[in-house]
Amino acid sequence: MELQVSQRDATRKCESKRLRREGQIPAVIYNRNQPGDTVSIDGDIFTAFLRKVKPGHLPTTIFTLKDGSNQRKAILKDIQYHPTSYSVIHLDFEELVDDVPVNIKVPVEFTGVADSAGIKLGGVLRPVLRHVKVNCLPQDIPTHFTLDVREMSIAENKKVRDLEIPNNVRSLVDSNQVIVVIAKR
Repeated sequence: MELQVSQRDATRKCESKRLRREGQIPAVIYNRNQPGDTVSIDGDIFTAFLRKVKPGHLPTTIFTLKDGSNQRKAILKDIQYHPTSYSVIHLDFEELVDDVPVNIKVPVEFTGVADSAGIKLGGVLRPVLRHVKVNCLPQDIPTHFTLDVREMSIAENKKVRDLEIPNNVRSLVDSNQVIVVIAKR
């Protein structure tokens, strides 16, 4: 996803309020061992993008932040929403550097749910973990992990060790952590 960013003045709180009134979203781009860069992003473009993102896949989305001819790759680390209108009021990005590993939450998708023996017998799929936190280089960030639940019966579970995690991606979650269980109704 490509976003146009503009530099902003972050010394006064009224500046952020003025940007929000104009339809902009204040944001900060963090990089290791450097102070964060304060920028603003067009609110309409970002909100339209949020509507298109598959639920749970925002943490693994890599953004290209353009400031004139300057381009930076980044991932979204935090979104702040307005408490009553739920509009986005602030964004935090983490800049990706090619040789620096990053911690990221990767979504888990379940396949074979309709064909699962446990669900056909009246069980219900209960996800325990929807994301698995991993450590990897930016070029190795997986978009998602897939877990097949077709062979599961009632009261069976699948754990993190059942995921097919590439060798260049290190899981930060205990391998015995349960991801999904088929429970009785």
